[in-house]
Amino acid sequence: MTQQQELARPPSRKALFGGMLQVALSSFGGGMSAWSQRIVVEQRRWMSNESFITGLTVARLFPGPNQINMAVYIGAQFQMLAGAIAAVSGILLVPFSLLMLIGMVYFQFHAVPAVDRVLTGVVAAAAGLALSMGFKILDVYWRDPLALLLAAITFVALEVFHIHLIPVVLCLGPVAMLSYWPRGGKRG
Repeated sequence: MTQQQELARPPSRKALFGGMLQVALSSFGGGMSAWSQRIVVEQRRWMSNESFITGLTVARLFPGPNQINMAVYIGAQFQMLAGAIAAVSGILLVPFSLLMLIGMVYFQFHAVPAVDRVLTGVVAAAAGLALSMGFKILDVYWRDPLALLLAAITFVALEVFHIHLIPVVLCLGPVAMLSYWPRGGKRG
């Protein structure tokens, strides 16, 4: 069975709204990329893991919140502008309303030590989700020495030499795009 046969039918605008709402409500405390991958690729099978990672890369290259950009990418891929609007609405409307409510409650009780301990646990769980996403996408790139090299250079530039993100993206982004640009009419 090919990868295309394993994918589900393209989602409707309503399904895009619901899927992005599920992503947003599943990822309290962070880890939206991991939840997005789990829901869009693993559960709903709207995209292959490779297509998802391509979208995530594009989303991270543009300014603004990655998951809003990712929602636009996913929605537009299946339902054009209306899909992008539905996906962004799903990822923003209910979570934004809940965030405002939680913020009001937090500012009433933030001095309580138990609240601080709970938030510390949530941060640890979010870090675990980010690591989980890293290992999931590593499987896709493990067979690609150029991708591993670019990732290593990026890591060393940011973490060892403390170069700011924007110069790293401006230098390595074009190198990566040119390296992976489709050639000879073939689509990657």
